[in-house]
Amino acid sequence: MVKNIYKNIIPVFATLILVVVSSFFFFRVDLTSDKRYSIAPQTKLLMQRVTEPMEVTVYLNGNLNPGFLRLRNATVELLEELAIYANRNITIRYEDVSLIESVGKRQEKFAELQAKGLTPAMLNERDKDGKIVQSIIFPWIVLSYNNRTLPVNLIKDVYGVSREESLNISIENLEFEVTDAIRQLILNDVRKIAFIEGHGELSEDDTFDISKTLSKYFQVDRGVLGDDASVLNPYKAIIIAKPTAPFSESDKYIIDQYIMNGGKVLWLVEGVKIAREELSATGVSPAIEMDLNLNDMFFRYGVRINPVLLQDVQSVNIPVNVAPAGESPQFEPMPWFYAPLLLTSYAHPVTRNIAEVKADFCSAVELVGENAGLSANLLLATSDNTHVVRTPATIDLNDLADVNEPDYFNMGYIPVAVSLEGVFSSAFANRMQPRGVGNLLPQRSQSVATKQIIVADGDIIRNEIAGNEIIPLGFDRYMNRQFGNKDFICNSVLYLTDEDGWMNLRSRTVTLGLLNKQLIKSKSTVIQTLNIVLPIVVLLVFGFVYQLIRKRKYT
Repeated sequence: MVKNIYKNIIPVFATLILVVVSSFFFFRVDLTSDKRYSIAPQTKLLMQRVTEPMEVTVYLNGNLNPGFLRLRNATVELLEELAIYANRNITIRYEDVSLIESVGKRQEKFAELQAKGLTPAMLNERDKDGKIVQSIIFPWIVLSYNNRTLPVNLIKDVYGVSREESLNISIENLEFEVTDAIRQLILNDVRKIAFIEGHGELSEDDTFDISKTLSKYFQVDRGVLGDDASVLNPYKAIIIAKPTAPFSESDKYIIDQYIMNGGKVLWLVEGVKIAREELSATGVSPAIEMDLNLNDMFFRYGVRINPVLLQDVQSVNIPVNVAPAGESPQFEPMPWFYAPLLLTSYAHPVTRNIAEVKADFCSAVELVGENAGLSANLLLATSDNTHVVRTPATIDLNDLADVNEPDYFNMGYIPVAVSLEGVFSSAFANRMQPRGVGNLLPQRSQSVATKQIIVADGDIIRNEIAGNEIIPLGFDRYMNRQFGNKDFICNSVLYLTDEDGWMNLRSRTVTLGLLNKQLIKSKSTVIQTLNIVLPIVVLLVFGFVYQLIRKRKYT
């Protein structure tokens, strides 16, 4: 009897001890194969800095289809996980606009949300009778902290992918998008970047849209280098956007030593010079090598900008007048092979899950030399149907008949943008310092570990200007399509300045298990029968075996 009492008491005491001990230690175990419920260490540290109450309003509610329901559940699970690591300083509130009964008040709420920048999404679903039912949802959350609010779009729309894949991409980017907004709200340190001027670079108007986007993260300055060798020291990164005039030796020295001391540079440099005004006026322009006096620097850094122009079958469309001379203009869309749509690398956090990037008269990047201290990663490349136009050449818009020849597009996957990381060799090693440069630091012949991104096209960062209106970067008005230029430039700068590994959150992979809809439709009767009958059969077999065992044991 006493033995039985101890036998029952011991598990109870063991459970109580386990509960008491676990109250002093916090741990969570993620048993999924892709670790979809684990958050990054840097995210956990960030949540500890949420010292004031933060309210998160989730608007993705209502009658959702399975795909959007999966996104909503993933969002809620992430927010609940973040709230735990933020010492419960995060409050989650749900707002379902579809529950507003009055049509007028519902429309007012729709207008209010859209005025705040929350664009709705339209769901078109078929009911059981086959009729299409439309509903409006808002795939957004809004974060409020210290009297500041910031909306977060939960949908990452990538052109050319299915809705299921788009939702899966959204789930993969969820932690990065949410924590990116939280960092903007709670971090007060001011980081600086700069656009370099003085060499015919793009103007402030030409880079207005990307400057506005980057201003959410950085203080964006512009200016010439001058003769002060320490002028770039306060900046986390610099951007050199489509220079057209040669760099002086003093400017090259200042940039070189900035890199040697850990500075980061985003180069957007073209290898070929085009007379664009002449091309627009006459349809003809010479194409000659662009002389920027940077070849020696790039060679020491392990790259070369080849003086070629790339034509690609995968390109933008432009309106072309196909009417005979003397008749009324008749415009039809024609591919403009000099404006390729560049493929993005799925393996790199800068270009993962972003749309194709629109280029214009781009050149090619080539890796040169052997530097064991550097690692290179491809970011942008042409398609598998590319033609290389070597310079010097003449571009004649009225003479494009050659593109119809067999084997004209006989090359493919030519690099246009690469990322370089590691230890760089100085272009001024074993050379005298240029005259006239002041505030000289001890000259370095090798850099500390740092990063650079080299893009062989300056127009990737240039937004169009229509009258007094700034067109969003990467938006093509004729095709009415948004390309990935803005995401590419913004991610590039964030990646260069990333010291804590935040951009690695964009590399997360969530396996998408899609059902075979055709098989389900053809085998629907069998599947339904199995789902109903099989559990009953299992229960009957279990009950029969259980009774048989009891009968043998106690008879």
